[in-house]
Amino acid sequence: MKLKSGDTVSIVRGKDNGKQGTVQKIFTKEAKVLVEGINQYKRHLKSRTPGQKSEIITITKPLSLANVQLICPKCKKTTRVGYKLLKDDKVRVCKKCQTEL
Repeated sequence: MKLKSGDTVSIVRGKDNGKQGTVQKIFTKEAKVLVEGINQYKRHLKSRTPGQKSEIITITKPLSLANVQLICPKCKKTTRVGYKLLKDDKVRVCKKCQTEL
């Protein structure tokens, strides 16, 4: 997985195209990512008990990894992620400016 939670990403496709957010959670088996404040939907909840009110809540749904691209913290551009081997470590690298992420 080339993204990690806490990374800043940009949305490439979909209704939130061009928006930016931070990764909250990654679902590796489904190849989806949950981005804070992106891909939000309204959900109507019916009251369960007589004293409780019905309400409308906002749910953030996960996006496909193909619709998200990492933003490099140094050059502030959307970029792909590569890997570099340093002695015993495998480090993520920005493909545009070649800095470690």
